[in-house]
Amino acid sequence: MDTAPAGWSAPEWESVTPRRRWPTRFAGLLLAAVSVVLGFRVGDSDGITPVPQLLAFLPWLLAPAGLGLAISTLALWRTGMVWGMAVVFGLIWYMDPYGKISEPTGAPVAELRVMTSNVQFGRATDALIAAVGREKPAIVFVEECEYGCSRALEDAFGGSDGTFPYREAVEGAGSDGSVILSRFPLKGADGLPGTTMGMPGAVADVQGHDVRLQLAHPMPPLPGQVGVWRRELGELRDYAAAGDEPTILAGDFNASQDHAAFRRILDTGLRDSSRLDGDTRDPSWPVDTAPPLGVQIDHVLVSEEFSVNKAGFLDLTGSDHRALVVDLTLHQRG
Repeated sequence: MDTAPAGWSAPEWESVTPRRRWPTRFAGLLLAAVSVVLGFRVGDSDGITPVPQLLAFLPWLLAPAGLGLAISTLALWRTGMVWGMAVVFGLIWYMDPYGKISEPTGAPVAELRVMTSNVQFGRATDALIAAVGREKPAIVFVEECEYGCSRALEDAFGGSDGTFPYREAVEGAGSDGSVILSRFPLKGADGLPGTTMGMPGAVADVQGHDVRLQLAHPMPPLPGQVGVWRRELGELRDYAAAGDEPTILAGDFNASQDHAAFRRILDTGLRDSSRLDGDTRDPSWPVDTAPPLGVQIDHVLVSEEFSVNKAGFLDLTGSDHRALVVDLTLHQRG
């Protein structure tokens, strides 16, 4: 006997025919998963595992969101179609670059080329040495430069008559070691106390102008390490906000512009060189899938005294990261 009152209708989900029920449920699961990650992006938060890991690949979530929308459309599931369109347009909205893009107003006083490279436990040391010989940067930030890498760089470029007579380093094994090489005179600075990975700092004398240099290599947001990752990015943010001299903060940040902790660094006034050159979404990691699929986590951030003339990524044999080379102009303060 039909006991439903007059005018009653089943909920839309239950009204879907059995033939279409499983596709719509699958579409709902896809859209729900993407919506959770997108919700944290809207809320300006990195959340907890697995949200920080998925936020790094936010643009690529268009694939499951689009699939969910397509299935909903084929199944004539109206709620799914509206939901899917909202999620897709939300993802597209947040692909817009973040941060300031204002140009310096003062007169130019110096030009310099900067390179940053994660050499993956030193495996790409030979490739880096060859790239430095071709690109001829003035300052090089090298992450995961273990003892053998450090010695090789000193042999290739060190000494008072070498290409890079000045250096600051945190010596270590595996991913612990990091090095800053410079053609300009350096004064030592405290650097930042990374949990396991070295982050040396220095002050460079660039044609009579002090420029703060800080290598960035915080912990990656691994499950169980998200708190450490967030804290070390916070320390980089504090460093960026503390000084009023021209500043270059470069390295493997293990974070993209879709991470709230990285955006807080940009909120201090530093600008992302790749963004200024129009390459905000050019992936730098992992090399096995970049550039078709990857994320930009290697950055050269500069203060308002710098303009960016060119920025580009290079593949280095042996590393899972692409190296970043940036041509900068230092300006007087306007």
